Amino acid sequence: MSVRVLLAEDHAAVRAGLRLILESDPDVEVVGEAGDGQAAVTNARALRPDVVLMDIQMPRLNGVEATTEIVAEELAQVLVLTTFDLDEYVFAALRAGAAGFLLKSTGAAELIAAVHRVATGDGVVAPEVTRRLLAAFASSRPGAVESTTSPNGASAHEAGGPLASLTDREHDVLVLIARGCSNQEIAATLVITEATTKTHVSRVLAKLDCSSRVQAAILAREAGIQ
Repeated sequence: MSVRVLLAEDHAAVRAGLRLILESDPDVEVVGEAGDGQAAVTNARALRPDVVLMDIQMPRLNGVEATTEIVAEELAQVLVLTTFDLDEYVFAALRAGAAGFLLKSTGAAELIAAVHRVATGDGVVAPEVTRRLLAAFASSRPGAVESTTSPNGASAHEAGGPLASLTDREHDVLVLIARGCSNQEIAATLVITEATTKTHVSRVLAKLDCSSRVQAAILAREAGIQ
């Protein structure tokens, strides 16, 4: 089955370039385009793609607002395209439930691989973004991004907090998610099937009140699980 992708980018020339890259893979189908955030939400509702490749800075709704609506309605996985110097947008998209973040300078092969990974439920974060995310989320200094709470506001460290609800196997899965492992890698490490892995990942996300693996990974790293 082809991965169905919706391109959300306000510059037509950039959209054309992204389409050309993605459609070089016979297993990727670009099913639609959107030139602003509101169109991205509308087209996601109509087309139900597997992945929305989302620019951050767009007219009408920005990429964060559009991601929030798409994730809340469970219309698709969202893979955000970002520039390296806009951390506040990356953090906001994370809280909105984006499944991954790529820099606009990402190469064609890496972009296609990321689309496939996100479509299968994996999280993808550019290494440069990962370092800055972890530095901000692990810091407890005033003004840091919410580093001591889970996405639902509960402390990751308090007794009875969300991490305490995980079974031993779910804890093992969370450790591997925090290391950036794919479902295939988790399955191989724990000697379980990929179907069982997906079930464990889904349960971990539900118990931690996370919309994406990336949220769970950041929460785990903040709590010292890695």
